[in-house]
Amino acid sequence: MRWGTERAAAPGVVPAVVPAVVPAVGLAIAVALAGPAAGATVRVLLLDRRESVQIEPADGGQATAIRIRPGRAGLSVGGRARGAALRFEGPGPQRVDGRRYRGAIEVLARPEGIRVVNEVPLEAYVAGTLLGEVHESWGPAVLDAQAVATRSYVLHRQARATPGADYDVESGTLGQVYLGLDGESQATWSAVEATRGEVLAFGGEAILAAFHGTAGGRTASAAEVWGEPLPYLVSVPVDGEDESPDTYWRAAFSADELGELLARAGDPVGRVRAVEITARTPSGRCAALRIQGRRGTAQLDGEALRAAIGEGRLRSTLFAVRATADGFVFVGSGRGHGVGMSQWGARVMAERGSDYRAILRRFYPGAELRHLPASVGAGATASAGGS
Repeated sequence: MRWGTERAAAPGVVPAVVPAVVPAVGLAIAVALAGPAAGATVRVLLLDRRESVQIEPADGGQATAIRIRPGRAGLSVGGRARGAALRFEGPGPQRVDGRRYRGAIEVLARPEGIRVVNEVPLEAYVAGTLLGEVHESWGPAVLDAQAVATRSYVLHRQARATPGADYDVESGTLGQVYLGLDGESQATWSAVEATRGEVLAFGGEAILAAFHGTAGGRTASAAEVWGEPLPYLVSVPVDGEDESPDTYWRAAFSADELGELLARAGDPVGRVRAVEITARTPSGRCAALRIQGRRGTAQLDGEALRAAIGEGRLRSTLFAVRATADGFVFVGSGRGHGVGMSQWGARVMAERGSDYRAILRRFYPGAELRHLPASVGAGATASAGGS
C-alpha cells in the first residue's frame, strides 16, 4: 500500500456473460458511524490499460474461456462487438488472466484500453488482501490488526470515492495488495471472523488506516508526509525492528545512472555532481534535497526522489547520502512512507504478547474500535472460503 500465502479452494459457478450497465459504487448501507455510508461490497480495480483479458470459470468447468479485446465500438469477443461493458455475474469464483476471484467481474472499455473491476463482498475482500500485506507466519494478532486496518482503509476510500467512479480501491500498492481467492487461507478467514465488522473510527468516520513495512525506529506523521495533519496518524517510536531486512539498506548509483533516472522523471540535470539533503521532517526523513548536475540543478522532496529512482531501490525517505568515487550511495532504514502501522513493529509487539487491539492503539492513537452492522459484508463466510 502506498498511502498503505497459502491457497484455499472453493466451489465454482460458471459465469454468465451479460451486457452491463455499470452500477453506482457499492450497495449503500447505513453504518454505525456518523459519517458517509459504507458499502456491503467493494469494487476493486484489477487490471487497467490492457489490450486483452481472458475470463474463464475457476472450477475447471466446460465453458470456453472468453478473450476480450478492445474494438472500434467498445469491447470485442470472438470478433463480435459487445458494447462498452460486460459483467460476469458472481458469486464466482472465476479466473481473470489466471487468478481466481469471488463476486462479479466487470470489463469496461476505456480509451486507454480495457479496465477490469471485481465487485466482491467486503469481508471476502479483507480475506483476499491480508496475505498480500503481511505474512501468515506472523500470527493471529498481526493478521487481526491488519484485517481491521484493511477494512477501515477501504471504507475510508469508499466514503470519499467520486460518485459514479468505476472502482473504490486499486488492487496493488496504490491501494492494498488484493490477491482475490488465491490469497485466502484458513488463517485469513480466522482473522476475518475474529474481527468481523470491526473498523477504526475517528469523529464518526472510518479512518485512513495507513500502514507500511518497516518504520526505521519511528513512524512518520501524516502531516510531514502528505501535508495534512490527522490526529490518529502521528509519529510514534517503534521498537524491535532490528531483524527486519529493511531496517538497514543501501542503494548505490553511478553519477550517470542517477542523472538518467532524474531525466526520465522530468529533471534533466545531466551527470550528477552533488546531492545535498537540505531539510528533514520531524521523524528524520528527507523533506527536501538539492541535486546538482552538469546541466542544471533540481530541487526535490524525498518522495519525488523515491518515485524517480524507484521505490524498490530507495525503500524509504529515511536516508543519508554520500559521494563515492563512482557516484552516490544512499544509506537508509525502513520501507514505505512510514505513516501509520509498521507491520514489522506489529509483528514484534505480537511476539511480546500484545493482542491486535493493543497494536492498533499503538499505531493509531485516539482512533476508536467500532462495529459495523452485522449485515455489512455478510455475503461471504469462512465456510464459503473453502477453508
